Amino acid sequence: MLAMGSCSQKTFDNKEELMAYVVDPENGYTQQKTVNGVNFSLAYRPTDMLVQQELSEHVEKSELDSLRKKYGEYMYFNLSLSKNNKEVLNGLVSNRNGFEVMVNQLAFGMGEKVHLISQTRDTISLADYIYPRLYGMSGSTNILFVYPRDKKIIGKEFFYFTIEDLGLETGEVGFKIPTKSVKNEPKLNLIQ
Repeated sequence: MLAMGSCSQKTFDNKEELMAYVVDPENGYTQQKTVNGVNFSLAYRPTDMLVQQELSEHVEKSELDSLRKKYGEYMYFNLSLSKNNKEVLNGLVSNRNGFEVMVNQLAFGMGEKVHLISQTRDTISLADYIYPRLYGMSGSTNILFVYPRDKKIIGKEFFYFTIEDLGLETGEVGFKIPTKSVKNEPKLNLIQ
C-alpha cells in the first residue's frame, strides 16, 4: 500500500506542477495495478484542479472561495484502464456485440460496478461519473468518478475504491486510500 509522503498540505504555482505531484505514486494520490494484462490507475483529483478550470483570468478571493466550497463538497477520482497501451474498447473487445456491451457498460453502467467503501464497510453513493469517448485516440479509457465528501469516509484512517469485473476477466480490483491524502490535498496558488 502506498504511504502518504507528507502530512502537510502543499501548494503549487501552476497546474502542471500540481499534476506532476499527483501522478507520482510516491505522493499517495495515484495507485496502479495490473491484473490479467489490464492496467488500472486510480488518481485522486484535488479540488483546486477543478476550481482552476472555472476561474476567470483575474480572480477575486470571493469567487475562489465560492468555487472551492462548491467543488470541495465532493471527492474526485480518475480511473484509467488500458491493455497494451490502448483503450479497453480497442485493446480487449474483438467482436461487435462485445464492443456494444462494453460501450454501454462504460457509458451507463459504471455506477453499479464501481464502489467507494468506508473503513467500516459503508458504501458511499456515487454522485456522478463522466466517461468521454475518445474513439481510440487515447492510450487508456479514462473515467472521472464523483463522490460526496462523506463523514463516514473522512472521519476514518482509510477507505476503499473497488471496481467489479467489467467483463475483462480481472475479478474485483480494489484500492486502499489513506484518508489523510484527501484531508491534506494539495492546492494551487490561484490568486497571484
